[in-house]
Amino acid sequence: MSQSCHDSTLSGSPSSGRKILIIGPPNSGKSQIFSNLTGEYTLIANYPFSTISIKQAPCSIPDGACEMFDTPGIYSLFIQSEEGAAVRDMIFSGKVDVLLQCIDATRLKQSLALTAELLELGIPMVIALNAVDESARKGLWIDAEKLSRILGVPVVESIAVKGVGTNRLKKAIEKAKPPKQTVRFGDMLENAVSSIEPLFPEVVRYKRKMALLMLLTDSYIEGYLEKITEKNVLAQITDTVNDIVQKFRGNPARLIRYTYSQWVDNTFNEITKKQMASENKFSENAARLCRSPLSGSLILIAILITTYLLVVHVANSFADIMKILFWSPVEEWLNASIDSSFWKDFLTGKYGVLNLGVASALLTVLPILSVFFILYSILEDVGYIPNLSVLSKRVFNKIGLSGETILPMVLGFGCKTMATLTAKTIMSQKERYIAIFLIAFAIPCAPQIGLSMSVLGKFGITAFVISFSILLAVEVVTGLILNKMIREDRKSLFVQMLPPIRMPNLKNIWRKTYNRLYEFLIEAFPIFIFAALALFTLDRFGVLEKVKIFLSPLVTGFLGLPLDMVEALILVMATRSLSVVVISDLAEKGQLDIVQCIIAVTLTTMFFPCFANIGSITKQLGVKRTGIIVFAITASSLLIAGGTNWVLRLIFKL
Repeated sequence: MSQSCHDSTLSGSPSSGRKILIIGPPNSGKSQIFSNLTGEYTLIANYPFSTISIKQAPCSIPDGACEMFDTPGIYSLFIQSEEGAAVRDMIFSGKVDVLLQCIDATRLKQSLALTAELLELGIPMVIALNAVDESARKGLWIDAEKLSRILGVPVVESIAVKGVGTNRLKKAIEKAKPPKQTVRFGDMLENAVSSIEPLFPEVVRYKRKMALLMLLTDSYIEGYLEKITEKNVLAQITDTVNDIVQKFRGNPARLIRYTYSQWVDNTFNEITKKQMASENKFSENAARLCRSPLSGSLILIAILITTYLLVVHVANSFADIMKILFWSPVEEWLNASIDSSFWKDFLTGKYGVLNLGVASALLTVLPILSVFFILYSILEDVGYIPNLSVLSKRVFNKIGLSGETILPMVLGFGCKTMATLTAKTIMSQKERYIAIFLIAFAIPCAPQIGLSMSVLGKFGITAFVISFSILLAVEVVTGLILNKMIREDRKSLFVQMLPPIRMPNLKNIWRKTYNRLYEFLIEAFPIFIFAALALFTLDRFGVLEKVKIFLSPLVTGFLGLPLDMVEALILVMATRSLSVVVISDLAEKGQLDIVQCIIAVTLTTMFFPCFANIGSITKQLGVKRTGIIVFAITASSLLIAGGTNWVLRLIFKL
């Protein structure tokens, strides 16, 4: 899914005042604060890793304009991922003027662990103490003024989802100054750090932090130093670090982490007070129910049924009314006014630009997506999706996927392209490959889920249950096969962070729904027009008919589908949304029975990843592996659809 704020790096940004870097743990409110300060929309969701790239936008503060950067969440400057390394590299570039750390008040110790490391950089800082309302409900009182005195930097209490604290943050940025406190280690470790610092050349900034990261054996830091340091100098640094590591019996990291932990505990105890408040247990109990195998499964089924009923009975009815009110009169007027058969076909014919392109996008797809996106945004905002990932953990473990892959897989139901890019966080190459393959294969993205529900609903809930059960079975079996085929490389230790279940923010839901629909129109509407023009041209020159004749044995024979399904398969390559519109049109005309509808929806879900997803796969795995995945998915989808057609016809006796 595209973002309204463009991706950027500090080096490539225009000079327009100070550079403010928003940094903090995943799901701590960074994107919401970025949106509040800049007025630019960015995806805001109640789950971690919703920000997968660095975004930039201008921001006005009392002393002038500045550039604000929203970054992927990190827990530490000891980096374990590529996007985390990109965030740290931005800091180490020396072009960051102010660090705006977003601290989640409900996970204060976790956030303070990052604060301890940021203090060592000496960069002017501002602390946004976010979600203070939620921490208060849990009976935790935080003395923001005392934290400010301890650190020597401004600390602003914030409730980002409500916009509280935004103006105070702007004023605090203007007054930002370097912290007065840093974490101090024992004499032996301080002497060790002091012996490493002079070895770094002048081009290396933040030498103290760099020395500590070397002692922590950060897997990305040596690669960073290779880019800016001569080989002989780096070799000398590495040898010195190795000698020091041996003096600490091979594990100075334990002492470093212990010192950080002690600082966090001491600071936490100084600034907090646990109150005997009557804590609302609703959030905790609701989250537990969503994760429990029995209650969680029932909740998931209830959500699916509710979504199905709203899409089929509300969205479909709304779409029908829209077509009757807006398209039917226009179509009748054009057909009566235009004498030329060419222009009639071009505008209102089967492949007409206005009929297949404009009306399908605005009057068929948009109403259905509006209802579905509202429901999906609610699930995001309340924090259901991370709890769903925990519920599905057992299934994922069976196919060789650890907890690290669960969230990207679940996010695939929102947007395959975004989910594929999120897979960068998976450290295991094997698990990353399996996750990317499964995301591209049989997971329907949000627009297709809504539209598929609409089509299958014409044949009742049985068709919906069968179709989505087939897709689930395909994912599980494919995962089992890939798990056996691909050699094990490493297992990642991953702890899923669970945000609180909270009441949805109506303003946030409206904004996300609006922006998703806007992005759909910006991205898909031109594709609808182009696809209609392409099919019209192919039909006009007789190419489409020849393609249908060529594919007839496959489509009508093996797959058991009407020949017009060729159009849907062609459109899949451009956009799945329009291919489902073609299937819906065939169903309305009575050209599909229940089995054919199930096969059509299932096949177009699996068949050939869309071009946007192919691009994101190529970015992750390279051209060769992407080609293998696309070929395997396309061939497998045809074989599975053909086999399913044979089985279902035996069951339904059609």
